[in-house]
Amino acid sequence: MGKEYGGSPKLHQLESKRKRLTSILAVSGLCVLFYVLGAWQSTSPAPSSQSEVYTRVGCDVESPDGVNHDSSSSSSLPSTPLDFESHHQLVVNSSEESQKFPPCNMSYSEYTPCQDPQRSRKYDRNMLKYRERHCPKQQELLRCLIPAPPNYRTPFKWPQSRDYAWYDNIPHKELSIEKAVQNWIQVEGDRFRFPGGGTMFPRGADAYIDDINELIPLTSGNIRTAIDTGCGVASWGAYLIKRDILAMSFAPRDTHEAQVWFALERGVPAMIGIMASQRLPYPARAFDMAHCSRCLIPWYEYDGMYLIEVDRVLRPGGYWILSGPPIRWKNYWRGWERTQEDLKQEQDAIENVAKRLCWKKVIERGDLAVWQKPTNHIECIKTSATHHTSHMCKSDNADAAWYTRMETCITPLPEVRNSDEVAGGALEKWPERAYSIPPRISSSSIPGITVEKFREDNEIWKHRVTHYKRIIRSLPQGRYRNVMDMNAYLGGFAAALMKYPVWVMNVVPGKSEPDTLGVIYERGFIGVYHDWCEAFSTYPRTYDLIHAGGVFSIYQDRCDITYILLEMDRILRPEGTVIFRDVVEVLVKIKSIADGMRWESNIMDHESGPFNPEKILVAVKSYWTGEAEQEH
Repeated sequence: MGKEYGGSPKLHQLESKRKRLTSILAVSGLCVLFYVLGAWQSTSPAPSSQSEVYTRVGCDVESPDGVNHDSSSSSSLPSTPLDFESHHQLVVNSSEESQKFPPCNMSYSEYTPCQDPQRSRKYDRNMLKYRERHCPKQQELLRCLIPAPPNYRTPFKWPQSRDYAWYDNIPHKELSIEKAVQNWIQVEGDRFRFPGGGTMFPRGADAYIDDINELIPLTSGNIRTAIDTGCGVASWGAYLIKRDILAMSFAPRDTHEAQVWFALERGVPAMIGIMASQRLPYPARAFDMAHCSRCLIPWYEYDGMYLIEVDRVLRPGGYWILSGPPIRWKNYWRGWERTQEDLKQEQDAIENVAKRLCWKKVIERGDLAVWQKPTNHIECIKTSATHHTSHMCKSDNADAAWYTRMETCITPLPEVRNSDEVAGGALEKWPERAYSIPPRISSSSIPGITVEKFREDNEIWKHRVTHYKRIIRSLPQGRYRNVMDMNAYLGGFAAALMKYPVWVMNVVPGKSEPDTLGVIYERGFIGVYHDWCEAFSTYPRTYDLIHAGGVFSIYQDRCDITYILLEMDRILRPEGTVIFRDVVEVLVKIKSIADGMRWESNIMDHESGPFNPEKILVAVKSYWTGEAEQEH
């Protein structure tokens, strides 16, 4: 379909018929369009309390049972959607097309395929390798829909969600008991409350961040992207947002159930992850700031490998902040139940690794210690000849991070001409940074990506998001908070959404060519490498809106697209929306599978009109829970 129609009479007849169908849809009325894309966010089958959370916009529709529901009722799909099924027959790698997928057993309600605790027991416990990604084999993949817990409710709207979450959505009280003194989370009736506390910030995350701001400039626009290792419930990241700093928070799936899950339920960026034997799935020089608040990572072990990995992902001139053991050990050693000698040795070891990395210790005050990475490696290379520093890596791809082992060598920075120059190029302050030419592009370091292509891509996405806004009426109203772009390219979608109350997880296919994730970070957005033939590192029901532009054309020859769709269903919240962009043949296959997943979906024309071979499929996941299915 990507090519122009040929000259055969039959093809011309098919094109003529398609145009007539398009014309029918064009006059079908705004209510149909609003219904298709925006007004499905209903609570009619859900607990009535959801209506207290969101204001719905749409057209009232009468259902076949005679009851007047709001526009989100799934009983009134457009009578004349674009129908290409009889015209386009292309073999797409999908094992099922019209199967009705049953719900999984309720025991899978919290299933995280590649971080499954039962599967992890089979793997090496050395260096915590068993907590890394270990995905199910083909014969282990589930062909059912992950059920929501009984009485599941649409999460609170941002910014209220920062402080509250429904208990029924994540029914785990363990943290409120185990971390009661540290004030991470409290149970109040039918909801959780997040006071903003933490192990090392008893006065709350907001006051703790103010303390950091006295040491390094957080509000000048120079610091935009951050990484929080061992994030807990991500209160540090949650309170950085109002300072225009976007943090990638991660923690393993461990005995403290659902830390990352709580973070995402709050509307805060987070993912399941751990520092073990493999590189973090982020490019080199990605983050302006890294943070560890009693994250329990043995920074000095394995020849300083974990701190060396932080150095890889930290931008030149970026900061590393450490609070908790062993900082201020002279005051806390009794409470930490460790000897003074042990804690002193740990701090000395960390200081030594930092020196080997050529980091400068900015300050140690109170419970906080801050180091800064050099802006280039000119001096570091000079001193390595006379001091014991880690040697420079020989690898020519510092960004490689998808199933790539960590190294104990320093990731070399791009060469500079003088000691005052920032390696890789200096960045504009936020928010100008979002649309400024990223250094990776201006330096022509990414093959095929020019300044002109970057600017053109930005204009395309501004136009597309304007189109989405017209047909997804709830987009600018806060209905969506957690957004994922499954094929982010240059981050244009995320940039065009800046004025809306959302954050975007920008996904770039692992080992893709060209690798553009570094550009996305230089623009001030966050993202991750991932291969969609595997499950994503998140809990079920953690994203409100998923954008899939060209994803299935990329993966249709690599793996069964049925499982990609089932994974999307797993991570999508009930009544969440998916926007697919692809050629008609692929969208027809997607729709046939989505129909069996209880998604309501329609294919519609490209924003430029009916003659563009690319089309748009919009789908909404229906509301249902395990309990409701059992009763049914």
